Amino acid sequence: MQGETHEKAAQALRDGDLDAAGLDRPERLLLEFAGTITKGAYRVTDEQVQGLRDVGWTDEQIAEAAYDAALFNLFVRLADTFDIEPPAVYEPDGIPGAVTREQS
Repeated sequence: MQGETHEKAAQALRDGDLDAAGLDRPERLLLEFAGTITKGAYRVTDEQVQGLRDVGWTDEQIAEAAYDAALFNLFVRLADTFDIEPPAVYEPDGIPGAVTREQS
């Protein structure tokens, strides 16, 4: 979601504001699923997975989303462990709000 066409949605996602991102229901549910994995994978329920199926995601797509979320969490935890910071060029305005806001 790069470029002017998607700048508003990209900024909303950087801010952690799914409501302002203008996502369709399937994409919103998939991002909420990834968020559940990030905050506590043990909280993923059969109902949440079925909800993804109900809006059109296949089991393969759901599995890929789970793998991607888990892998990105691994990268973040390793970077935190070794105090690795990305170059400022990637986020010239500082760390995105989605990362710095309080997680529940």
